[in-house]
Amino acid sequence: MWEQEVAFWIIAVAMALAAIGVVRSDNVVHAALYLVVVLAGSAAQYILLLAEFVAWVQVLIYIGAIVVLFLFGIMLTRAPMREESGKLDNDQRLASAVVSLFLFGVLTVFLVDAFQGDEVKFSDDLVKLGSSANVGESIFREYVIPFEVVSMLLLAALVGAVALARKD
Repeated sequence: MWEQEVAFWIIAVAMALAAIGVVRSDNVVHAALYLVVVLAGSAAQYILLLAEFVAWVQVLIYIGAIVVLFLFGIMLTRAPMREESGKLDNDQRLASAVVSLFLFGVLTVFLVDAFQGDEVKFSDDLVKLGSSANVGESIFREYVIPFEVVSMLLLAALVGAVALARKD
């Protein structure tokens, strides 16, 4: 069981470092590639939770589609690849640090209060609930409308990127 905890912390640290890279990167394409690392880490976390179907959906949809859509949008709109001389910087660093530390504290208090040192154990019922058959039935029976709305949103984003990139 300790191997799973070690794997969790290695993946979590890699995800945290990549998330910092997304925010700190001056190059938009590099930020998108850091985002790939974060999304792959979340897929690895799903594998640790024995939700293989959700992990592969994470890889196929988020890494395979969303990041490619971001990169196409960046390339088609000819967005500046690098920040030019601090143009994107502002004076809100202190306020953002205070808000993020406050949010971290609130979430920590809520999680400690909710679990109070209890060890979370997954029963066989939870593993069966996360099976591919149950998840697929849930997506295509109960949540088919939100699934189609997300598909239309992605299509609209792609059409919008092409329309913005078009020369008149």
